[in-house]
Amino acid sequence: MSDTEEVPEVPQGEDDTPQDLMSALKDVLKRARAHDGLAIGLHEATKALDKRAAHLCVLAEDCTEAAYTRLVEALCSEHGIDLIKVPERLRLGEWVGLGSYDADGNVKKMVGCSCAVVKDYGEKSKALDMILEHFKKN
Repeated sequence: MSDTEEVPEVPQGEDDTPQDLMSALKDVLKRARAHDGLAIGLHEATKALDKRAAHLCVLAEDCTEAAYTRLVEALCSEHGIDLIKVPERLRLGEWVGLGSYDADGNVKKMVGCSCAVVKDYGEKSKALDMILEHFKKN
């Protein structure tokens, strides 16, 4: 029976190189969420940014409040924290786990998220290497 228990671990170890930056970001956010390394929302994100506990900040481009985006961008630039912008709040909300799903795995309700901060990357992966390499180039 121990041989069959080891089989499910193989998909977890899949570290295929992501196709683009957004798929790499999705993987990094998923791993950070699993290791309780995310700060979600303006209040938690600004606390983490101000304490310099953040490694990466993700901001939605379609955020409706201009002061919100200016504050987050200013904190990131002041403290030297990397910032990635994603096109949609709903997609970021899905990536950080704010949606609710039914028993079949279908989306019941999706909640938008304008800002998320990674405080702990969790485990090392090719997706994380891709994101870190992106910031080294810029």
